[in-house]
Amino acid sequence: MKIHEYQSKRVFAEYGVPIPKGKVAVSPKEAYAIAKDLGGKVIVKSQVLVGGRGKAGGVKLANNPEEAEKHAANILGMDIKGLTVRKVLIDEASNIKSEIYLGITNDREKRMPVMMVSAEGGVEIEEVARVTPEKIIKMYINPLLGLQGYQIRDIAASIELPRKNWKEFGIIANGLWKAYNGSDATLAEINPLIITEEETLLAVDGKMLIDDSALFRHHDLAEMRDLDTEAESETIARENDLAYIQLDGEIGCMVNGAGLAMTTMDIVNLFGGSPANFLDIGGGANAEKVAAAFRIILSDPKVKAVLINIFGGITRGDEVAKGILEAIEEVKPEVPMVVRLVGTNAEEGRALLADADMLTAETLVEAAQKAVAAAKEA
Repeated sequence: MKIHEYQSKRVFAEYGVPIPKGKVAVSPKEAYAIAKDLGGKVIVKSQVLVGGRGKAGGVKLANNPEEAEKHAANILGMDIKGLTVRKVLIDEASNIKSEIYLGITNDREKRMPVMMVSAEGGVEIEEVARVTPEKIIKMYINPLLGLQGYQIRDIAASIELPRKNWKEFGIIANGLWKAYNGSDATLAEINPLIITEEETLLAVDGKMLIDDSALFRHHDLAEMRDLDTEAESETIARENDLAYIQLDGEIGCMVNGAGLAMTTMDIVNLFGGSPANFLDIGGGANAEKVAAAFRIILSDPKVKAVLINIFGGITRGDEVAKGILEAIEEVKPEVPMVVRLVGTNAEEGRALLADADMLTAETLVEAAQKAVAAAKEA
C-alpha cells in the first residue's frame, strides 16, 4: 500500500526525523491561509501516488500567499499520469545547499533490509543507479540487530557528509530505520534529505510503501489508503480478501493458490492466449467468496472468456460450483466459461456445473486450450 508524501513525512516525524512545517489543502483558499500562517514563502506540492510530479508541473514555489493560492488553483484537479490531484501540501520553503538520497528497502536476494544513500539526491534514484551506480552506497541491516552506529558513520564518510552533520544524520538514519521497521514497510525513502544554508538537515520529501499483509497490525496506516488511486475491482477484491491484479488480456482467470494461478497464466500464454488478471481465491473459499471473485472478473469489459481452475484441497469443489452458479445468476455473463475442477468434492461440483451446461475440462492443458479457443471465437 502506497501512502502520500504528507502521510509518509508525518510517520517519519513520529520517529524523530525533522520535516518542514506544513499542512494539506484541498482548496486554493485553504492554501492561501496555510501559506500566510507559514510566513508566505512556501512550496505547493501535488499529492498523488506517482513520480514525476515536478516535471508535470505539480510542484511550485510560491513567494507569498497570493502565489500559493494561484498555484493551488492550477494544480488542484490537474491530471498527472492518469491520477487527479485532489490535495496539495503547503510546506515552508527551505534554503537548499545540497541534497542527499536516503532510503531503505528489502533486498530479496540477501534476505535483509538494505539502506541506500547517495550524495546525488533530488533526482530519481533509478536514474542514478543506471548512469552512475558507484554513487549509491549500500549498507545491509541485520534485522535482529538493527541499524548500527558504525554503519551510520561509514555511510556519512562514504558520501563525504560534513562532520558537523554526522550526529544529526545519525538521528535521521535511525529514525528512518525505526519508521521502516515499525510500520512493516517495504520502502521508506527521503528524497531529498537536504542540507540547508543554515547547515541543518531536513527531510523535504518522503515516500513509504507498506506491506499489505501486515496492515492488520497497523489500523492507523490502513486508514491512510487512498481509494482514488485504486481500481474499483481491486478495492472489492481486498474487501473480500481476494488476491487480485488486473492485467490487459482477454481471458479471465479464477484460481485457488498463487502458484497454481501463475501456472494457469503461463499455460494460457503458451497456447496463444493472454490473461486478463491474476486472481487467487485462496484456500477454504466459500460460495460467497467465489461469487465475489467471479463478479470482479466479469466486470472487466476486455474479458472474452473465463478459465476457472480449482484444485480442491481445503477448498471444496461443490462450494466453488455453487459460487459460480450464484454469480452466473446475478451477473448474467455473456462470455464462455471453462471450468477445471479436481480434488475435494470435485465430482459433486462437476455435477452441479454439468446441469448448467458449462464447458468443463479434466486437465489444465485441455482447459487452457478450450479457453483460448473460446476467446478467439468471441
